[in-house]
Amino acid sequence: MDSNRLISSSKLRFISGFLFPVMIAAIGVNYGQIANNLPSPENVVPLVKSIGASKVKLYDTDPRVLKAFANTGVEFIVGLGNECLATMRDPNKAQAWVKTHVQVYLPATKITSIAVGNDEVLTFNDTSLSDNLVPAMQSIHTALVNLNLDKQVSVTTAHSLAVLEASYPPSSGAFRRDLRGCISQILNFHVKIGSPFLINAYPYFAYKSSPKQVPIDFVLFQPNSGIVDPVSNLRYDNMLFAQIDAVYYALASLGYKNLPIQISETGWPSKGDEDEVGATLENAKKYNGNLLKLIAQKKGTPLKPNCDLNIFVFALFNENMKPGPTSERNYGLFKPDGTPAYSLGFTGNIVANTSSGGGSTSTVTPPSAGLPPGSSSNGYLSISSHAVS
Repeated sequence: MDSNRLISSSKLRFISGFLFPVMIAAIGVNYGQIANNLPSPENVVPLVKSIGASKVKLYDTDPRVLKAFANTGVEFIVGLGNECLATMRDPNKAQAWVKTHVQVYLPATKITSIAVGNDEVLTFNDTSLSDNLVPAMQSIHTALVNLNLDKQVSVTTAHSLAVLEASYPPSSGAFRRDLRGCISQILNFHVKIGSPFLINAYPYFAYKSSPKQVPIDFVLFQPNSGIVDPVSNLRYDNMLFAQIDAVYYALASLGYKNLPIQISETGWPSKGDEDEVGATLENAKKYNGNLLKLIAQKKGTPLKPNCDLNIFVFALFNENMKPGPTSERNYGLFKPDGTPAYSLGFTGNIVANTSSGGGSTSTVTPPSAGLPPGSSSNGYLSISSHAVS
């Protein structure tokens, strides 16, 4: 077997001690596998532990992964693909899916949520998908109820910022008018069963689109003068918080101001093509390193200061088979051989907190921070499809 694919646990512990000397509070990480050179799931377990992650978002229900993480205490969001949405309208098939893909791994593997549909179904501009989304979510939840699993496994779906019609200033946050009917159904569902609203937020795309207008320090959580929302008078010193609050304002505009949010994806590429401004190793190191420190401080956003951030970093690995520009294959915290893509630069001052709990997350960005309609039918396969116009 290729030595790059076989990583000893002792090496992983060494990596952890050398570059990741502290544990991070309630951090989640996305575990994508569109690659042909990744380590076995058994060897991924210590990698996840090495960054202090207590939560993993998986894009399917890979049995190898779910078995490998049994009895580790790591919580999982598992995915149900777009190709299954129409089928899941049938309650019997939904229950069969839950039995085969979820129940069989419980309670050893802590599956806590099912994300229905590959990410960002509503912005695929495919009515065959969007029309089946809510019925599929309802059928999956009903199956969980019938199997007495609904108290431990919730149901949700992830969205890109392209569902917003406005995001600047954050207080103007509003959902696209053409999506409000479907989104209202989803929000009603969340309130009914007590599940969070998932959003994928990438300040990188706003910077890439308008590097002369968007200050780099503002998107990388570096010291900067910040900006003030002229309506709320709230000050923002980073774009991610501004994006999150824009979503909160959008929810409030539809009457759901208390619905919790999770940031199901955010990250920064360490490498890109010539036209991918800002996609550098140093910027990725600053973005993700500063983000993890921010999470550990248990600080909320200006609008929701008392709500812990609930964020899943994208992604665990660089994935060499993802299509699209170079950046798509370089979002990983780790290289395929298990070595860090870059040091996150911790100095040991962050307080450890490995609890699998974590509060619910409770955008001022230049006008270009909002994302337009349009996305790939391959979900997270094409992060670049979220590009800012």
